[in-house]
Amino acid sequence: MSSIWIAVIGSSITAFLNKYIGHSVPEKWLDRPRIKSINTLVPVVLLSALVGVQTFANKQELVIDQRLVGVGVALIALKLKASFPIVVVAAAISSAAVYNLL
Repeated sequence: MSSIWIAVIGSSITAFLNKYIGHSVPEKWLDRPRIKSINTLVPVVLLSALVGVQTFANKQELVIDQRLVGVGVALIALKLKASFPIVVVAAAISSAAVYNLL
């Protein structure tokens, strides 16, 4: 068995145990205001980190390219309260336009 399969099986077991333990936590522990605020912010932080990594990283190096323009256009569209499909299409079109210009 290769080291990759050992890592896959180990991470699968860890993910299952985390999910199982999460369902076993008493509800009174989760009703605390501090825990509720942390649970509210975790998805926002994870999504922000994903957007940041996907925008500025290319394998092991930091890059600034057309993806930054796409994210910028998406931010402007969100600020103007555009619907989600319009935000995605505007970001894709602007990013593709800058890519074709360079």
